[in-house]
Amino acid sequence: MADRYLAGLEVYRVGGAVRDALLGWPVTDVDWVVVGATPEAMQERGFKPVGVDFPVFLHPDTHEEFALARTERKSGHGYTGFEVHASPAVTLEQDLERRDLTINAMARGADGSLVDPFNGQADLAARVLRHVSPAFVEDPLRVLRVARFLARYAGHGFVIADETRALMRQLVDSGELAHLVAERVWAETEKALGESWPEHYFTALDDCGALAELMPQLAHEGPSLAETLARLQRLPEDIDHLDVVAWRWARLVEHLGAPARRQLAESLRLPRRVSRLADQVAETRGLMHAPGALDGQRTMTWLERIDAWRQGEVVASLIDLVSLEDAELAEELALAWRLATQILPQRLVEEGFKGKALGDELRRRRRRAIDDALGRAPRHAR
Repeated sequence: MADRYLAGLEVYRVGGAVRDALLGWPVTDVDWVVVGATPEAMQERGFKPVGVDFPVFLHPDTHEEFALARTERKSGHGYTGFEVHASPAVTLEQDLERRDLTINAMARGADGSLVDPFNGQADLAARVLRHVSPAFVEDPLRVLRVARFLARYAGHGFVIADETRALMRQLVDSGELAHLVAERVWAETEKALGESWPEHYFTALDDCGALAELMPQLAHEGPSLAETLARLQRLPEDIDHLDVVAWRWARLVEHLGAPARRQLAESLRLPRRVSRLADQVAETRGLMHAPGALDGQRTMTWLERIDAWRQGEVVASLIDLVSLEDAELAEELALAWRLATQILPQRLVEEGFKGKALGDELRRRRRRAIDDALGRAPRHAR
């Protein structure tokens, strides 16, 4: 059945929906562009305006977003430094030209015809991420977006075009990255960490110099970047898929000292749950790499530093993480944790302990349980 609200409008499906359909991938989000219309005409048809920076309207029934064709002109610094021009005179090709990559600058008409003025379909077939126009250098956020697309597609053979890499370096050298707000840097990084090949995001940023600008702690401290990125695919098996981003970030920064790790967290304004898990994984790394045999004091200190008594749900995953490198140590920790958790505060209350005495006795008995566990376990030096 024809859509009466769209009848008579020149409407195109654009961007990722066209790209993914050509790849044969599931299409989840659909973007629409309307050419030749005015905001008044859209509202007269019943569309609800929702755009703040440019004209976007919600369909009365489906609530899908329909944006009016627009152009952008650089007027300041950063990704927000643009003047947007939307009018019935803006053509579809002009709208597509402002996009970042050729594979994102294609459209499908209502009749199914492909509009591809910048050869995006050819680049899709060649597995190349290529900028649409020299205007690429006007938006510093595109450095992160290209790197993120590489994290999504690298495993399918995609590479960044040499000339696009050159423009990414040019953007870094221009100083424009300094105008990116922390929330946008983290938003792109978070998306990249959720992709199949997140390590390529960081190698792409490092290759053009952006990593040293945005996350200098990763570029300059600790082991080689390649060694660091190898950890991103080594995660505990039992974590929820929704936690993958936080765990990958934690593995990325686990080698950093606490000051550098927290400075990075503050500069990116990380969510508390992400920075907290990073601290817990770093503490676990310290436990694994400490010399000598595991003892009760070190185990107790580790449990306290990861806040195990209040966040017990994370302990099993951290022990699973240990098992990736040292199965015997993981067994020792699992036994110590299991016995320690059998010491319940309620039992001590029933024995008459309260206040500070309750806390002191609870810690003493848990420590004794840990010592007993390690006495039973086949302890070994590392």
